[in-house]
Amino acid sequence: MTLELNNAAPVFDMKDIYGRQINLEAYRGKKVFIGFFRHAGCPFCNLRVHKLTNMHQELKANGLEMIFFFESKEKILLRSTFHQEVSPIPLISDPEKEWYDAFGIEDSSKKSTVGHITSFARSAIQAKLKGLPMHLMADGESYGTMPAEFLLDENLIIRKLHYSQKLSDRLELEDLMEFARQKQMAV
Repeated sequence: MTLELNNAAPVFDMKDIYGRQINLEAYRGKKVFIGFFRHAGCPFCNLRVHKLTNMHQELKANGLEMIFFFESKEKILLRSTFHQEVSPIPLISDPEKEWYDAFGIEDSSKKSTVGHITSFARSAIQAKLKGLPMHLMADGESYGTMPAEFLLDENLIIRKLHYSQKLSDRLELEDLMEFARQKQMAV
Protein backbone atom coordinates (compact mmCIF):
# COMPACT_ATOMS: atom_id res chain seq x y z
CA MET A 1 0.00 0.00 0.00
CA THR A 2 1.46 3.36 -1.02
CA LEU A 3 1.71 6.31 1.32
CA GLU A 4 -0.21 9.52 0.76
CA LEU A 5 0.64 13.20 0.86
CA ASN A 6 0.10 15.16 4.06
CA ASN A 7 0.40 12.07 6.29
CA ALA A 8 3.15 11.34 8.79
CA ALA A 9 6.00 9.24 7.44
CA PRO A 10 6.67 5.87 9.10
CA VAL A 11 9.35 6.43 11.75
CA PHE A 12 12.35 4.12 11.51
CA ASP A 13 15.20 3.65 13.96
CA MET A 14 18.12 1.60 12.67
CA LYS A 15 21.84 1.69 12.02
CA ASP A 16 23.25 2.81 8.70
CA ILE A 17 26.14 1.00 7.01
CA TYR A 18 28.59 3.27 8.84
CA GLY A 19 27.31 2.08 12.25
CA ARG A 20 25.43 5.29 13.09
CA GLN A 21 22.00 5.09 14.71
CA ILE A 22 19.50 6.78 12.38
CA ASN A 23 16.18 7.56 14.03
CA LEU A 24 13.83 9.53 11.80
CA GLU A 25 12.35 11.14 14.91
CA ALA A 26 15.74 12.84 15.49
CA TYR A 27 15.18 14.73 12.22
CA ARG A 28 12.09 16.47 13.55
CA GLY A 29 12.56 20.21 12.99
CA LYS A 30 14.43 19.59 9.70
CA LYS A 31 13.26 18.89 6.17
CA VAL A 32 14.20 15.43 4.94
CA PHE A 33 14.61 13.70 1.59
CA ILE A 34 14.29 9.91 1.80
CA GLY A 35 15.33 7.93 -1.26
CA PHE A 36 14.59 4.25 -1.75
CA PHE A 37 16.93 2.75 -4.31
CA ARG A 38 17.30 -0.67 -5.86
CA HIS A 39 20.48 -2.71 -5.52
CA ALA A 40 24.10 -1.57 -5.18
CA GLY A 41 24.89 -2.31 -8.84
CA CYS A 42 21.90 -0.52 -10.36
CA PRO A 43 23.17 2.15 -12.80
CA PHE A 44 19.87 4.06 -12.62
CA CYS A 45 20.11 4.34 -8.84
CA ASN A 46 23.84 4.99 -8.70
CA LEU A 47 23.49 7.85 -11.20
CA ARG A 48 20.80 9.35 -8.95
CA VAL A 49 22.87 8.87 -5.79
CA HIS A 50 25.85 10.46 -7.58
CA LYS A 51 23.78 13.56 -8.49
CA LEU A 52 22.28 13.84 -5.01
CA THR A 53 25.64 13.37 -3.30
CA ASN A 54 27.10 16.15 -5.45
CA MET A 55 24.22 18.43 -4.35
CA HIS A 56 24.43 17.38 -0.69
CA GLN A 57 26.23 20.44 0.67
CA GLU A 58 24.00 22.89 -1.19
CA LEU A 59 20.81 21.09 -0.16
CA LYS A 60 21.99 20.84 3.46
CA ALA A 61 22.93 24.54 3.49
CA ASN A 62 19.35 25.22 2.39
CA GLY A 63 17.91 23.07 5.17
CA LEU A 64 17.37 19.65 3.56
CA GLU A 65 18.80 16.47 5.09
CA MET A 66 18.99 13.23 3.10
CA ILE A 67 18.68 9.53 3.97
CA PHE A 68 19.22 6.77 1.40
CA PHE A 69 17.92 3.18 1.54
CA PHE A 70 19.26 0.30 -0.56
CA GLU A 71 17.87 -3.22 -0.69
CA SER A 72 21.43 -4.59 -0.79
CA LYS A 73 23.00 -6.24 2.20
CA GLU A 74 25.40 -4.08 4.20
CA LYS A 75 28.42 -6.19 3.19
CA ILE A 76 27.68 -5.56 -0.50
CA LEU A 77 27.39 -1.80 0.03
CA LEU A 78 30.57 -1.72 2.12
CA ARG A 79 32.54 -3.47 -0.67
CA SER A 80 31.75 -0.51 -2.91
CA THR A 81 34.04 2.51 -2.57
CA PHE A 82 31.33 4.60 -4.25
CA HIS A 83 28.73 3.72 -1.62
CA GLN A 84 31.20 4.18 1.23
CA GLU A 85 31.83 7.72 -0.04
CA VAL A 86 28.13 8.64 0.23
CA SER A 87 28.83 9.48 3.89
CA PRO A 88 27.95 11.77 5.66
CA ILE A 89 24.54 10.99 4.11
CA PRO A 90 23.10 7.99 5.98
CA LEU A 91 22.91 4.91 3.77
CA ILE A 92 20.68 2.21 5.22
CA SER A 93 20.74 -1.41 4.13
CA ASP A 94 17.28 -3.01 4.18
CA PRO A 95 17.57 -6.43 2.49
CA GLU A 96 14.45 -7.72 4.24
CA LYS A 97 12.65 -4.69 2.79
CA GLU A 98 10.92 -3.93 6.09
CA TRP A 99 11.02 -0.19 5.39
CA TYR A 100 10.46 -0.63 1.66
CA ASP A 101 7.17 -2.29 2.63
CA ALA A 102 6.35 0.37 5.26
CA PHE A 103 6.82 3.11 2.63
CA GLY A 104 4.85 1.19 -0.02
CA ILE A 105 7.74 0.59 -2.41
CA GLU A 106 6.56 -1.38 -5.43
CA ASP A 107 8.07 -4.57 -6.81
CA SER A 108 7.24 -4.83 -10.51
CA SER A 109 9.23 -7.05 -12.85
CA LYS A 110 7.14 -5.67 -15.72
CA LYS A 111 8.07 -2.02 -15.05
CA SER A 112 11.68 -2.99 -14.41
CA THR A 113 11.85 -4.89 -17.70
CA VAL A 114 10.40 -1.94 -19.62
CA GLY A 115 12.97 0.34 -17.96
CA HIS A 116 15.81 -1.97 -18.86
CA ILE A 117 14.65 -2.27 -22.47
CA THR A 118 14.08 1.47 -22.99
CA SER A 119 16.91 3.12 -21.10
CA PHE A 120 19.43 0.64 -19.68
CA ALA A 121 22.07 1.16 -22.39
CA ARG A 122 22.05 4.97 -21.98
CA SER A 123 22.15 4.75 -18.17
CA ALA A 124 24.85 2.08 -18.20
CA ILE A 125 27.07 4.20 -20.46
CA GLN A 126 26.57 7.27 -18.26
CA ALA A 127 27.36 5.24 -15.13
CA LYS A 128 30.48 3.74 -16.71
CA LEU A 129 31.73 7.17 -17.83
CA LYS A 130 31.36 8.43 -14.26
CA GLY A 131 33.06 5.35 -12.82
CA LEU A 132 29.94 4.28 -10.93
CA PRO A 133 29.39 0.66 -9.92
CA MET A 134 27.22 -1.48 -12.12
CA HIS A 135 26.62 -5.20 -11.69
CA LEU A 136 23.86 -7.79 -11.65
CA MET A 137 21.77 -8.43 -8.57
CA ALA A 138 23.47 -10.45 -5.85
CA ASP A 139 22.57 -12.20 -2.63
CA GLY A 140 18.79 -11.74 -2.59
CA GLU A 141 18.52 -8.39 -4.37
CA SER A 142 15.38 -7.98 -6.45
CA TYR A 143 15.04 -7.32 -10.17
CA GLY A 144 11.63 -5.69 -9.78
CA THR A 145 12.19 -3.12 -7.01
CA MET A 146 11.02 0.28 -8.19
CA PRO A 147 12.63 3.42 -6.72
CA ALA A 148 10.69 5.98 -4.70
CA GLU A 149 11.47 9.37 -3.16
CA PHE A 150 9.84 11.33 -0.36
CA LEU A 151 10.15 14.91 0.91
CA LEU A 152 9.18 15.42 4.54
CA ASP A 153 8.59 18.73 6.25
CA GLU A 154 9.90 19.65 9.70
CA ASN A 155 7.08 17.68 11.34
CA LEU A 156 7.95 14.53 9.33
CA ILE A 157 4.81 14.98 7.23
CA ILE A 158 5.08 13.79 3.61
CA ARG A 159 4.79 16.89 1.43
CA LYS A 160 6.01 15.38 -1.86
CA LEU A 161 6.30 11.77 -2.91
CA HIS A 162 7.25 10.02 -6.08
CA TYR A 163 6.76 6.33 -6.76
CA SER A 164 8.77 5.70 -9.93
CA GLN A 165 6.96 4.26 -12.91
CA LYS A 166 10.26 3.80 -14.78
CA LEU A 167 13.73 3.07 -13.41
CA SER A 168 14.99 6.54 -14.34
CA ASP A 169 11.84 8.35 -13.19
CA ARG A 170 12.55 10.53 -10.10
CA LEU A 171 11.64 13.83 -8.47
CA GLU A 172 13.11 16.78 -10.34
CA LEU A 173 16.31 18.11 -8.75
CA GLU A 174 14.88 21.63 -9.02
CA ASP A 175 11.90 20.51 -6.91
CA LEU A 176 14.26 19.29 -4.19
CA MET A 177 16.07 22.61 -4.14
CA GLU A 178 12.80 24.56 -4.12
CA PHE A 179 11.51 22.43 -1.23
CA ALA A 180 14.77 22.96 0.66
CA ARG A 181 14.53 26.74 0.26
CA GLN A 182 10.92 27.04 1.42
CA LYS A 183 10.44 28.69 4.79
CA GLN A 184 9.98 26.33 7.67
CA MET A 185 6.48 25.44 8.71
CA ALA A 186 5.52 25.68 12.37
CA VAL A 187 7.15 22.88 14.35
